[in-house]
Amino acid sequence: MNNYYLLALGLGIIQGLTEFLPVSSSGHLVLFQKLFGFSQNELFFDICLHAGTLVAVVAVFYRSLGRMVKAVAGLPAAVSNGGDIRAALANNEDLRLVWLIFWGSLPTAVIGLLFSKVAETLFSSVLLVGLMLMVTGALLWTTRRRGSGGRQVVRVGIRDALIIGLVQGIAIVPGISRSGSTIAVALLLGIDRRVAGRFSFLLSLPAICGATLLGFRQAAISTSMPAGPVVAGTFAAAAAGYLALVFLLKVVDAGRLYRFAPYCWAVGLAAILMTRI
Repeated sequence: MNNYYLLALGLGIIQGLTEFLPVSSSGHLVLFQKLFGFSQNELFFDICLHAGTLVAVVAVFYRSLGRMVKAVAGLPAAVSNGGDIRAALANNEDLRLVWLIFWGSLPTAVIGLLFSKVAETLFSSVLLVGLMLMVTGALLWTTRRRGSGGRQVVRVGIRDALIIGLVQGIAIVPGISRSGSTIAVALLLGIDRRVAGRFSFLLSLPAICGATLLGFRQAAISTSMPAGPVVAGTFAAAAAGYLALVFLLKVVDAGRLYRFAPYCWAVGLAAILMTRI
């Protein structure tokens, strides 16, 4: 196995684990690419890794996604038979999730479209990654006193979805964990732990899809890395992402999200010190 395969597999595993664990995938990729001297202009490869993590989300939530598609497909017939859309949104959890994901995706899309170019320039700053990892750790730490219970899906409103979507958009800054920040904010808004984790990752689907499609439009379909390692890295990202996602959902359900805070602080401090050496 040549160095390209080892590097691709390593970065794929890092992407898969850190995309869902609340430690910032973008921040870790910046740090590891810096350490190993890997070019940060490999946009096509990075996009393929994100596509791998998209597969992981679908694999974990395929039952929920199937119910959501079925709920949306059945809505026109229900309305034509005299049904009330507002009543359906209030009583059908799957339909309400689709509604909330729609609203939560709006601020994410606006931020992504307006500031994606600015965010790309931030990927060269190891110092920024370190500082933002410290912020992520602080946010995770605030969840340590959140007990069990909280609002279920039918009691989550548009305002909650917009706030969580806004936070997801801000996570384009490397070092801010998308999963960690959205779940933490959902918990601070009083949302049930299981609902917070589920909503965070379902909300990531449109964001990852949009970023992947936009990236493929912008990236030249060429890369210094051969096709074999690119495919290997993509599969590694999917497999590692699946395991990380299943693990984190259990951590969130148990109310232990805050335990990732010391790790974020340690890596953030290391990144800051790297800039001083």
